[in-house]
Amino acid sequence: MTRPQVLLLLCCSLLLPMPAEARLPGPVQVVAPTTVRDLAQIRSSRVLKVLVNQSRNSSGEVKGQPIGVEYHRLRAFEQYLNGHARDDQKITLKIIPKAKDQLLGALQRGEGDLVAPGELLEPLAGLAVSASNPIRTDVPLLLVGAKGQRRYTRVEQLSGKTLALPNGSAAGEALSQINQKLALRKLPPVKIEWVDPTLAVEDVLEMVQAGIFHLTIVEQPIAERWSKILPKLRFDRQVLIGEPADEYWFVRRDAAMLRASIDRFLTTYKAPSNQDAAFLRIYRRLYRVHYPLARANRQRLEKLRPVLQKHATAQGMDWLNLAALAFKESSLQPNARSGSGPTGLMQITPSAAQRVGVRNIQNLDANVQAGAKYLALIRRKFFASPKLNERERMAFVLAAYNMGPERVQGMRAEARRRGLNPNQWFFQVERIAMEQVGMGAVSYVNSVNKYYLAFDRERESLEPREQKVVVRK
Repeated sequence: MTRPQVLLLLCCSLLLPMPAEARLPGPVQVVAPTTVRDLAQIRSSRVLKVLVNQSRNSSGEVKGQPIGVEYHRLRAFEQYLNGHARDDQKITLKIIPKAKDQLLGALQRGEGDLVAPGELLEPLAGLAVSASNPIRTDVPLLLVGAKGQRRYTRVEQLSGKTLALPNGSAAGEALSQINQKLALRKLPPVKIEWVDPTLAVEDVLEMVQAGIFHLTIVEQPIAERWSKILPKLRFDRQVLIGEPADEYWFVRRDAAMLRASIDRFLTTYKAPSNQDAAFLRIYRRLYRVHYPLARANRQRLEKLRPVLQKHATAQGMDWLNLAALAFKESSLQPNARSGSGPTGLMQITPSAAQRVGVRNIQNLDANVQAGAKYLALIRRKFFASPKLNERERMAFVLAAYNMGPERVQGMRAEARRRGLNPNQWFFQVERIAMEQVGMGAVSYVNSVNKYYLAFDRERESLEPREQKVVVRK
């Protein structure tokens, strides 16, 4: 075929209708066409945009101390690039946290240059992304339960059981294959509970240790890392969950020079021997969620339900939010006392109660009324924007209840300045809180959120059938 004939065929092919593309993961966005930023463009801009899994296990720092498993590797890559650059082309990292199942879609849309998930992640068919050489090879998935509970040795024993998985978990596909095999043997499938999106993999592990969830599946390196913080976790290594897989970083397919630099860097990188020192020091005393639905707790909650429902309804909120806060603050003990002033079930201070016109907070009804009214005041005055969904609104209210609304508003402003979502506390504004004030407030909000989710899973049994309550989530 002559060259003119080839050109003619090519031009004709461009006039044919193109096949429809599958929708990319992540939220639908109107994005202007972007050119691929390869290493030359990244050096020119002096910024490497890194998309990270928003799990706290993956990246981030607490008051200048690294805790994310990918933090050291990313900083070492930054130093590697700058060691091969002129002074006017020094690169800094811009960390962009996203939900795991949105990472590769965001990369395809040009929202970042590099994806560092810190977990197993398989690219979807049709995405123009390229995997690096493996970060880790042959990473197995582990079945995780709590010590003292039933052990499992064969995958068939999972038939009919429910496993809690965070969004984007690599175990989803493995369990789908297991269910196909169970179906051939006419056994009930394994049930998957995809947990609330406010929960990351480490949150699920904590809730397994507490007994809120019974079983989960995570990558072995993550399970072993968090077992140092959560010593009551149990690993059933005899149960084979799919085949081991490799862990990667990802770039856009046309970023050949960036991909080559990553691969050269990975051949020389060695994790520092003390890379988990800050992680262990910071987290060891924080992950202490308890089981809020034990028999004694249920009995206390049933006695408290009328007063919690009354004042929650009066302030237009879900009574289980008050219940979760009360469990965190006082373990549902109306006579709880603190040496620094907070009092009663809601552990509210006399000054906060007076601010909403309530006195005598030693009385249970007044104590709950003061707590509910103070939460409603914070919500109304600082977090009434319709841009906030109700779950995020409650998280901001709880953060403000813990450390003051003005400080939280300042953190939202800083999040906006840094390109984070100022309307999302979980994994976004909380990163600013971690950097500025440490993990105390973040752990506080997370704990109340977990107790709320635990109660919400049992809502049918906690609310009488004849008295269902309108829920604002």
